[in-house]
Amino acid sequence: MIQTAESLAHDFDRIARLPSDPWDHNRMYHRLLLRQLPRGARAALEIGCGAGEFSAALAQRVERVLALDLSAEMLAAAKLRCAGLRKVELVQADVLAQSLPREGFDVVASIATLHHLPLREIFARVSDTLRPGGVFLALDVSDERTLRGAARSAVAIPLNVFGRLLTTGSLRPSAEVRSAWAAHAATDRYPRVAEVRHLAAELLPGARVREHLFWRWSLIWRKP
Repeated sequence: MIQTAESLAHDFDRIARLPSDPWDHNRMYHRLLLRQLPRGARAALEIGCGAGEFSAALAQRVERVLALDLSAEMLAAAKLRCAGLRKVELVQADVLAQSLPREGFDVVASIATLHHLPLREIFARVSDTLRPGGVFLALDVSDERTLRGAARSAVAIPLNVFGRLLTTGSLRPSAEVRSAWAAHAATDRYPRVAEVRHLAAELLPGARVREHLFWRWSLIWRKP
């Protein structure tokens, strides 16, 4: 099945209706990203805000957050999470089709969304919409089908089982959660970190790309 904006929205509408999972690999790296915010940042854009956790964190640090997502159900969850945060504007939109101001943001953030997008196009879009001195903060899922990836997975798998058991009291998510994520994963395609580094060197010169435990990589880029 080909991944389309409509199919992604459908997948994440289904996932949004599931109970929130307290054992979240993305959440582990939120603080790492937030430490990279530029001083005096005023406006932030989040690409693929999901249930709004990172947007709410950004709203504690900047004056205005524009949060985009394809999923109406995810945005409904984000609206609840961000209730009372007038700094956050939630918009159902495809970032590649949405009109964005040139050099309009001090921060662009993306959590586990880039693997759904054409990297070359989105890197160019980010570069265009960031102000000079602005920062791109990205966290995404790794393709671990390499020797280094296999070694990290050998460490991560037992830690993941232990962490989930300690956090949730269960060795794995419910059958309903596993089914929803398995259906979504059937169309997921993760770029190799080497590919990310190559494109970043071309389009985001000076970007720092790091590999992390729990099948994640991060990218930090400050626009000259």
